[in-house]
Amino acid sequence: MRTESIIVDNLKCGGCANTISKNIKALDGVNDIQIELEKSELTIECEDALDRETLLNKLSKLGYPEQGTSNFVQKATSYVSCMVGRMSDKEA
Repeated sequence: MRTESIIVDNLKCGGCANTISKNIKALDGVNDIQIELEKSELTIECEDALDRETLLNKLSKLGYPEQGTSNFVQKATSYVSCMVGRMSDKEA
């Protein structure tokens, strides 16, 4: 088991954090995730078999790429992911 720390772009609020948490926890090999909104930092506990690239690809598809690598499409995607996260937070 290992811990990956990733600082991402476009992390704005609890809705974003909910979307990231739900989708990253769904990956095989992820045991836990902690999200620090103020720093845009994710700390992911995962099995050794799960590589960093898989995590980065999933985050990028959600609109939250590694810091300094985002583009317009990812920023727009993050707004949609944020709204989905906010809606699922209200359902809970």
